[in-house]
Amino acid sequence: AYDTFWRELGTNKTMVLATSLHDAVTARMMSFVILDGKFYFQTDRTSRKYNQLRSNANVSICADNIQIEGRCVELGRPADDTRFCAVYREHFPNAYTRYSLLTNERLFDVTPTFIERWRYLDGIPYIESFHVENKHFWSDTRESDRRLFFRFCTKKHVPLSQCRRPQHR
Repeated sequence: AYDTFWRELGTNKTMVLATSLHDAVTARMMSFVILDGKFYFQTDRTSRKYNQLRSNANVSICADNIQIEGRCVELGRPADDTRFCAVYREHFPNAYTRYSLLTNERLFDVTPTFIERWRYLDGIPYIESFHVENKHFWSDTRESDRRLFFRFCTKKHVPLSQCRRPQHR
């Protein structure tokens, strides 16, 4: 399931990146390159986002039905990473042309620690969880679990899209 997740995700995606500093959380759309199980993005070192990342490396990324928690590391200038630049230029040509070669631009990678995505089996939602650090995969696809989950959500009058399972960390 973990390998399938990465294949389905592909090599690029526009996703929301959330960062925080002193209990203030901010989020913005970012263009990501996805290589070898990591998420790469670039940003200007004069931005608020950059200052948050320098002080707090914990980030969250989301797109569609996928939520990712991870740790961020600054790698240097995007222009110095030919592999990143090749993929970024191919999928985000305008952003590459405008920003990648600027002096203040910095490249970051996000190493995921926890990934969760909602899936649907016969119209019933279930969650896949990947605890990346300890290589644990958990899914609630068993029929009995899906029925209990459905009953729990509807009994509590919570829409399925907002119903959450307890954290298994």
